[in-house]
Amino acid sequence: MVGLVATPAPVAGATTAAVAALPNKLEVSSLTIRYGSAVALRDVSLSIREHEIFGIIGPANAGKTSFLKAINRMDVFTSGMRVDGEIRFNGRDTRRLNNDYALRSRIGVVFPLPVGLPMTVYENVALSPRLRGIKESAELDVIVQRCLTRAALWDEVKDRLHALGSLLSGGQQQRLTIARALSQDPDLLMLDEFSIAVDPVTTMRIEEVLKELRKEVTIILVTNLVQQARRLADRTAFFLGGECVEIGVTEDLFTGEVKDQRTRDYVEGRFG
Repeated sequence: MVGLVATPAPVAGATTAAVAALPNKLEVSSLTIRYGSAVALRDVSLSIREHEIFGIIGPANAGKTSFLKAINRMDVFTSGMRVDGEIRFNGRDTRRLNNDYALRSRIGVVFPLPVGLPMTVYENVALSPRLRGIKESAELDVIVQRCLTRAALWDEVKDRLHALGSLLSGGQQQRLTIARALSQDPDLLMLDEFSIAVDPVTTMRIEEVLKELRKEVTIILVTNLVQQARRLADRTAFFLGGECVEIGVTEDLFTGEVKDQRTRDYVEGRFG
């Protein structure tokens, strides 16, 4: 299993003390992101713990996706994007790493729309292990089955592994992207609005998958569905206008005292 530690993972809505007992997986300090002269995210500092589902909520243009891009150093592919501040992943400053691939190989990303590679279901999942040097068919078979099973897709595709992944339904393709991300053997899984293009039934299936995966990996869940964050996230950050307004145990943001009235207004649907 990936990244297992002795500390048991808490359930969503855990107490502040239980969540705080977990070691940090990611630490962000004074993070500011600009696109040219426009500031997308301003002076954000936060930490994310091992085996935590960390939710990020907020309206469009709040800086949520930019935050994910900075973690995975996707800014190198984004013209005009500038990142200042410190991001430490597994204790190492990611802005100072010389090998971007070594970083991205430990961080799986699932985008809002399914991004299937133009190859078979099997090869979509086997690609990353092949790039890591795994060549034996028997070993690849085990990895493919394990990742598809963990993504709740194996039973639906086991008889058509050699069909194009693009022929799957939208919900199946999104679960295929999760399986492909898991084939990297990541420490951290980041999901950006994964449920935009899938139906409610598939969304609930993926949510059940994430609850199981949190035993093995740390998860960052960016979502515009506040109730999804409430169902899944141990802690949640509220982003608004490029600012991290508030971070708290998720259930407290919905039922307890919040620090900022804008947080309550957002989770209660008064804007967004």
